[in-house]
Amino acid sequence: MGGLVLLNALVTRLLFVLHSLVGVWRVTVVKDDPRYWLLALLNLLLLLETVLTLKFKRGRGYKWFSPAIFLYLISIVPSLWLLEMNHENQHCNAQSEEMSQNMSRKEDFNQTWSPSRNISGVDGIIETARLFVNNLSAVCETVWTLGLHQTFLLMLIIGRWLLPIGSTITRDQLSELLLMFVGTAADILEFTTETLKENNVRNNPELVCAILLVWTWSMLQFPLDLAVQHAVCPSSMNARRFPILFFCLYSADLWNIGISVFIQDGPFLVVRLILMTYFQVINHMLVFFAVKNSLVVLLHLYRLVALALAARASLQDLSQGPKAEHTRQAQALESESREGLALPLQTSPVTSEDSHSTP
Repeated sequence: MGGLVLLNALVTRLLFVLHSLVGVWRVTVVKDDPRYWLLALLNLLLLLETVLTLKFKRGRGYKWFSPAIFLYLISIVPSLWLLEMNHENQHCNAQSEEMSQNMSRKEDFNQTWSPSRNISGVDGIIETARLFVNNLSAVCETVWTLGLHQTFLLMLIIGRWLLPIGSTITRDQLSELLLMFVGTAADILEFTTETLKENNVRNNPELVCAILLVWTWSMLQFPLDLAVQHAVCPSSMNARRFPILFFCLYSADLWNIGISVFIQDGPFLVVRLILMTYFQVINHMLVFFAVKNSLVVLLHLYRLVALALAARASLQDLSQGPKAEHTRQAQALESESREGLALPLQTSPVTSEDSHSTP
């Protein structure tokens, strides 16, 4: 079992590093500047975390937080920022048309792949890999960026699944967390694709930076495991304070509400409202998801009020507990005393012979 834990820890982090290197490679191709390979140095933090985790935790996860996921975000997010800021629609369209014309010709396709059939062994594998990389390099920039966004979110979900869990989270909680991540990833992907595809947005670099900042802020929820872990309530008198009792009873629900309102749905709603009101960017998908975000925020606030009322009722039960217990004990003693007085009269009845006896 220990060997499997170490294997999962190493394989997951290796996938993170490889995906980050693909993003850096794409940045160097788009920018046509090999100095951007220096972004690959960010993976050294992930390698350092791997060594420390294997040494001190035996590959196991940490409590409430995943450093591997966080460092993966640090290594891949700058590459996605550079790709989004270097978005060029006209150049991309020209590339797409040229590539479609070349690939539509069967003879060109056969000429592209026929040399690799005549070469066997290691040289054939290298030649095939070289041709494959050349064809990938000809893919449109927007397709590459969208593909990196999609694989990035999939890597977060699959990587969190493969990473060994710690002692503070169960498999049931992990499955619940992964299901939450699937819905969250779909919302985040929709947010970036629907907002950044508008020409009015692309022509405003400051607005693109603002959208990417909100997107980056929303990604910070993936290293956290707080939404499925419940706090342990202390048995002291301090637990009878409303804030402490409220957090102890509904810690996971409160974290879930806070993440949705302040990290995801709340910021997404603000950005969409600004796009529709100030920048006059209006379409049916933008309106639909703005209404969806507003409903989610309102429902979370409604749930927060419901949880607060339930915690208030629990606090009143705790405060009235000693008084109610004392009242119940007094009533029990009083009933027992009454029964004790009535028992002697019932156990010594007067017979007919005793009543007619003479002195």
